[in-house]
Amino acid sequence: MTNVFSLSATLRDRIQSRQAKVVTVGLGYVGLPLALTLSEEGFPVTGLDLNADRVAAINAGRQVISYFAKDRIRNAVLSGRFAASCDEAVLDEADVVVICVPTPLSDTRAPDLSHVLGAAETIARHLRPGQLIVLESTVWPGATTMVLRPVLEAGGLRAGDDFFLAFSPEREDPGNDRFSTRAIPKVVGADDARSLDLADLFYAQVVTRTVPVGSSATAEAVKLVENSFRTVNIALVNELKVALQAMGVDVWEVIRAAATKPFGFMPFYPGPGIGGDCIPVSPVYLSWRARDVGSAVPIIDLARKNNDEAPDLIAGRIAVELARDGVKMKDARILIMGIAYKKDVEDTRESPALAILKRLEAMGARCLYHDPFFPVMPVTRDHPDLAGRQSQTLDEDVLATCDAVLIATDHTNADYRCVARHARLILDSRNVLEAMGLRPERGRLVKV
Repeated sequence: MTNVFSLSATLRDRIQSRQAKVVTVGLGYVGLPLALTLSEEGFPVTGLDLNADRVAAINAGRQVISYFAKDRIRNAVLSGRFAASCDEAVLDEADVVVICVPTPLSDTRAPDLSHVLGAAETIARHLRPGQLIVLESTVWPGATTMVLRPVLEAGGLRAGDDFFLAFSPEREDPGNDRFSTRAIPKVVGADDARSLDLADLFYAQVVTRTVPVGSSATAEAVKLVENSFRTVNIALVNELKVALQAMGVDVWEVIRAAATKPFGFMPFYPGPGIGGDCIPVSPVYLSWRARDVGSAVPIIDLARKNNDEAPDLIAGRIAVELARDGVKMKDARILIMGIAYKKDVEDTRESPALAILKRLEAMGARCLYHDPFFPVMPVTRDHPDLAGRQSQTLDEDVLATCDAVLIATDHTNADYRCVARHARLILDSRNVLEAMGLRPERGRLVKV
């Protein structure tokens, strides 16, 4: 057996001196911010990704994520402490490997850990004594131990003795300029004391606060609980929106007033549905694992169902409002503002706007879209058939041809004043116009 005391001491020294070589596996919305933050704090970092075009763009210093500071990637590359690569051989010299790969839902809406397994198999081919492996991808409680660890140990090395294994859930919020990677507390869990100590020490070099917990399963559960909490509350407020509308009460005004209570209330806001790779995904992983161990989370399951149905409700409400104006769905031309799942990001994962678009077209309408982040509709995981469509210019001529405008994603720089002046029917799912003090000049405004 390798001398675990010597291995851990050596790695500890390399982490504390920031000489430890780090490889982040995956350069998406989690892996790239982490890699850049680590390099900015003095660690030599290589980002490993299968996408050769993305690797080339990063190494050229291009701003591949819009909300990054303009020169952030270029400066990191020029510093000599950061580079991207498609070559798994970079793992040979790594002291710390952080797995930041997607964990989406399968076609049957079940957990899909294929990317984690693929990363694990790649790492296993280069695993050596003294390395620290950390998984950040969202998984169900127990997956680090039951799925990742056996693959890594297949070559004979043992976690906690020969190498070190931990889980730390990512907490990135794309586009949020209030909370950077450094500023967000980092939960860290492992199944042995040395792995926990080293992972905690590693993250302590780059974040303002670490939160160690007693096992990898506990850390895995933290992420799922955080997002299940949001799932339930989003479902609740969307349910309240429909009920209060029937009573003639504006849910937005109610929430603003309720939020003045200094205790016992946290404001959540209605919208067209949920998107991204966190809120729609994490509760599924938790529910799946609960059933696997003979338990259940019926409140979370009901919230998931309500959120999944939100695009259908929006599409149905649009049909009703068009009918009020004498427009049949088969004749309707509808402009959807924003196809990203949230404001000011170029990310369509699980976007409710795309789900609404598909439902409206299934009802016979013709849909256009406007989104400054997507001049051309990308290939999306759930709606690949939409790829290639072009974003429309938002002007009087385009609005004159549309029977309705749906504000699905409230991008900051969209021309809402133009919409207020020229649209015939505005369906605002984000309460943007009222927040800006705008009123329609020639049409109707409906909050949906």
